[in-house]
Amino acid sequence: MKIGAALVLLAVGAILRFAIATGSTHGFNVPVIGDILMIVGALGLVLWLIVWAPWASRRRIPPPPPLDERDQAYRYDERYR
Repeated sequence: MKIGAALVLLAVGAILRFAIATGSTHGFNVPVIGDILMIVGALGLVLWLIVWAPWASRRRIPPPPPLDERDQAYRYDERYR
């Protein structure tokens, strides 16, 4: 699960839990479904932070593509290596 999906589940769950005024409809309870979606979204967010966040900060910026050799204005910066 990606972080966007976890945040969407949290938002939809909070809407179902706190913004819907009906207590229950025929066959299912809306606030309970909101609680379940919020729990799944929170677990997805925590798992994303544990699994993927350590690698997110290690992304490297790729060097710019080389220009034509005849272009004298191009200077390669050493910090991109």
